[in-house]
Amino acid sequence: MAVAQRSLRADPLSGPRQLIDLVDYQDGSVVSRVLFRSTGGVMTVFAFAEGQGLTEHSSPHDAVVQILEGGVSITLGAEEHHVSEGELLHLPSTVPHALHGGAPFKMLLTILKRERAASEATRADA
Repeated sequence: MAVAQRSLRADPLSGPRQLIDLVDYQDGSVVSRVLFRSTGGVMTVFAFAEGQGLTEHSSPHDAVVQILEGGVSITLGAEEHHVSEGELLHLPSTVPHALHGGAPFKMLLTILKRERAASEATRADA
């Protein structure tokens, strides 16, 4: 029983929490904390210090960015979006994207992993 209680205390989602309080800013850095991980996806909360961002990259998985504090400019393919506190933006799989930080901001990133279709699994395993 003590082991189960210990693991629940270590789980940041084992009780009600304010997302914004689960990660703190650190000067000149991007701080992240994985909140939840499963075969279906990952939830990570980030704190970007002033001037911090992420260079262009892509992912094989769909993702949703939710801004918790502040705002950020996100390049998604050829489009530029300003995403403010309380807003969401879908980042489709394989589409290049970048985050351009100015003022400090916090966000929740939810990566959504989809199961491969049987035909994809067969081709990949051949």
